[in-house]
Amino acid sequence: MARPPADRPAAPCALITGASSGIGEALAGCFAAAGHDLVLVARRVDLLEALAQRLRQTHSVAVQVLAADLAVPGAAAGLATRLRRKRLVVDVLVNSAGVLAQGDFSAMPAGRQAAMVDLNVEGLTAMLAAFAPAMLLRGHGRVLNVASIAAFQPVPTLAVYAATKAYVLSLTESLAEEWQGSGVTITALCPGITATPMLRQAAEANTALAALPAVLVGDVAAVAAEGFAACMRGDVIAVPGLVNRAATAGGRLLPRWLLRRVSGLVSRRLK
Repeated sequence: MARPPADRPAAPCALITGASSGIGEALAGCFAAAGHDLVLVARRVDLLEALAQRLRQTHSVAVQVLAADLAVPGAAAGLATRLRRKRLVVDVLVNSAGVLAQGDFSAMPAGRQAAMVDLNVEGLTAMLAAFAPAMLLRGHGRVLNVASIAAFQPVPTLAVYAATKAYVLSLTESLAEEWQGSGVTITALCPGITATPMLRQAAEANTALAALPAVLVGDVAAVAAEGFAACMRGDVIAVPGLVNRAATAGGRLLPRWLLRRVSGLVSRRLK
């Protein structure tokens, strides 16, 4: 990443995981448009390089591409080491990497269940452990964790995925309190069903998802824009879309047993 001219201050740098597609890719565009230099992280280098080239040309920002599988133990720490060697300071950490698998828990291979925990929980936690301490020492920084509205309720046939996102939401809220007054903010972006490659893959396995009304499927650019704005404001929780906000608010008012029953009814209809 080239140094800026001496008369121009360094641009803030945002590190975005899961940047090769979906919400991560859209968030990269938001941060680039706001003048952030970028470090894009994912497994698919070809997709990252294509995105990096577009963002450089469109927004005149510096973009680095780093390949990493954050589900592998030690990957986050290795990424932090690589960036320290480049003397690159990360001002914003965006944890967008994630994986989803749908189906009955008892019928799902244990490896698919473990893959969700490895990336959605362990990988995200490792990224925080690798980059948040330096932010706290400097006294400034922002973190944006991509969770889901599934974090607010049990979701049969998405049991492990919903549980991983509940972890992300709980961790974000806890750290927001720990970091009060530190100069570092942390935000959980909790989108509903969003038009991304992840949704397309799930719809291929379950045709009921492909038939969802358009009003229930969020636009990825709009979701990313709301997440970016919430991160810049330092909001702790961001739920994009009026329908999603109503659903999460209603879920908080229902007793847990009724929330389980409603979630089960909806999930069975989508089978």
